[in-house]
Amino acid sequence: MIELRNVYKTYSNGEVDTKALIDVSLRINRGELVVVLGESGSGKTTLLNVISGLDTLTSGNIHVEADEISSFSENQLTSFRRENLGFVFQQYNLLQNLNVRENIEIGAAVSKNPLDIDEIINKVGLGEEKNKYPYQLSGGQQQRVSIARSLVKNPNIIFCDEPTGALDEETGKKVLEILCELNNTYKTTIVMITHNTSIALMADRVIRMNSGRVVEIVENKHKKLPKEITWA
Repeated sequence: MIELRNVYKTYSNGEVDTKALIDVSLRINRGELVVVLGESGSGKTTLLNVISGLDTLTSGNIHVEADEISSFSENQLTSFRRENLGFVFQQYNLLQNLNVRENIEIGAAVSKNPLDIDEIINKVGLGEEKNKYPYQLSGGQQQRVSIARSLVKNPNIIFCDEPTGALDEETGKKVLEILCELNNTYKTTIVMITHNTSIALMADRVIRMNSGRVVEIVENKHKKLPKEITWA
């Protein structure tokens, strides 16, 4: 579903060139839950940004299904993200003057084929909170709103950048349980970036990065449930 071929990304400030991605080639299959691991500066966030069209390449090719998104114009990339992708970040990015349901409606409004809003609200366990505002919610509840807003678009792929980074163990595991359930129920491809090595145990495959390179790709033959992992 997603294929990268000899991808390079170099940032330049005019004096110094920083190689963020170096000759990255990999494939992510449709419906997989993939975890990208690496220390700060390893290139994992840059990898997410170029796969999702949030950033451009220096060289190489990226295909998502039949589309070579690495050749898209900025307008084409905007349409591609709107129609195919969902995002969940460590920061929840909710609109404070809108309640839970209204925040989720924003995701539905930009989709050509959205899922049922109330079904998704119930799926993430926010039925009793749907009329509350973000300031009335816990961090875990706000992250669930963010996930629901992303999922209601009915995206082909959801990109998660440290989705549990600001959460405690109990809350983080609840968020991971929701992501796993959504992956199983809707067969949505999920690409999750984290520095938490324990989360890798629940993935179909794990991509390890170091200094801009993919150094290892491991398939989990015996995936663990979020409740079974030891928090790192």
